[in-house]
Order: sequence, then C-alpha cells, then structure tokens
Amino acid sequence: MNANHIYLDKVNLHYASVAFKERSLKSLLGGLLKRDKPAAAVQDVHALKNISVEIRAGERVGLLGHNGAGKSTFLKMVAGLYPISGGTRVVEGTVRSLFDLSLGFEPDATGRENVLYRGLLLGLSPKFMRAIEDEVVEFAGLGEFIDYPIRTYSAGMQVRLAFAISTAVGGDVLLLDEVIGAGDANFMAKAKERITKLIEQSEILVLASHDFGALRSLCERGLVFDHGKLIFDGPVVEAIDHYKAVNGITS
Repeated sequence: MNANHIYLDKVNLHYASVAFKERSLKSLLGGLLKRDKPAAAVQDVHALKNISVEIRAGERVGLLGHNGAGKSTFLKMVAGLYPISGGTRVVEGTVRSLFDLSLGFEPDATGRENVLYRGLLLGLSPKFMRAIEDEVVEFAGLGEFIDYPIRTYSAGMQVRLAFAISTAVGGDVLLLDEVIGAGDANFMAKAKERITKLIEQSEILVLASHDFGALRSLCERGLVFDHGKLIFDGPVVEAIDHYKAVNGITS
C-alpha cells in the first residue's frame, strides 16, 4: 500500500490569547487612556476541535465551510505550520502548499535573490534553486524587474513570483487554499495549467474553496467545517448539499 497519507485523531488546535494582545505603543497608550471602561478578557481561540479524519493516497478532498470555519487553519495544521494542542497528527509524503503566497519575501532583496530565499523556506536546496532559477524567472514574466528589490513590486508582481517559485516542484500531498489570482489573462492561463499538472502528479489533494464547480470537478470527497468542528465527511456532492443546508443557501 502506498505510504502517503494524512492521519488525524482527536486533533485540537488553540490560538494563544497573547497573539491578540497590543503590539504597538500607540494601541497600548490608547488603551491606557480608556481606563473608565474595563478591558475585555481575551480568551484562547479553540480553532480546531477534536478533528479525526484519514486521507489516503489517491484521494481528492474538498474543504467547505463559512469564513472562519477552520478550513485554512486545517490546511496549515496539516502542512505543519500550526502546532496542534492535542491529539495525533501524522502526515506521510512530501507536502507542497499553496497559500499565503506573499509571505516569506525579503523586501530589500531583489526578485532573483528571493527565488533562493523562498526556495529555502520551502525546504529546497540552494543547488536545486540555482538549477531552476531561469525557469522560475521566465514563468513569472517580470522582465527586468526580477533584478529590482521586492519592495518596488506591486502586489500582483509579488504573487506571480511567489507562485512561480512555489509551483516549480510538486509534492505527494498538495494543499490548496482557494483559486489563486496571479495576474493578467495570459499568466492566469499558465497558472491554471501548472496547477492542473501539480494536481495530476500529487498523490493527495486537499482543496479549500467556495467554488462549488471547482470542488465538483476536482474532488470526490468533501469535508464540511463549522466553527472549528468537522460536521460532515462524505461524497463531495453530498458535502456541498450539507454545507448549503447548514448555511441556508438555496441556490
């Protein structure tokens, strides 16, 4: 049996309340000037609650849920970006994730230098990144701007470069958070083609999306989340119907 799989047993994940505390002098002073109002207690956020699920090689799984239901947190937990608070998490296989594409850039370094930096964040070797640098630069289509500092880039240019780097190599477990908008029509056509190839090459696909059409066409299984809980696990068509019923969607 193929070893690539995701196994979660009674997984819980909390965001520490310290993440929501004041982080600037201005906001702290603003709070001190409002002493007449008692400060509201900030509680830890229980983002994922007793999640138990197993995803095997060959499966294409869609994640559904309202904003804040836990889909993106689930993906980042599977990717190992968020540590779990309790339970068991086992992920076998090389993980490739496509979300938060704008993160991980050094603004004062050039686009070309950031190809190396971001590759290192993805766990790729400097030798490998140097070998694929020309292909990444060509795919991003930034022209002479590739040798300009990232801080001079528009948001769209940053996403295009990040997409080119992040998709330069596939993985056994592919995690996608929504469809990525990365530029003009020509670039979007290239991006769609590359994502399709990554999906075909991956052993496992987990896709979080509000696009029912994309979920139906790409996935066979659906997981529905609601306030951090997994409330449905079954065929994707039934998952979509369940999500609609829970959220009062009639269309």
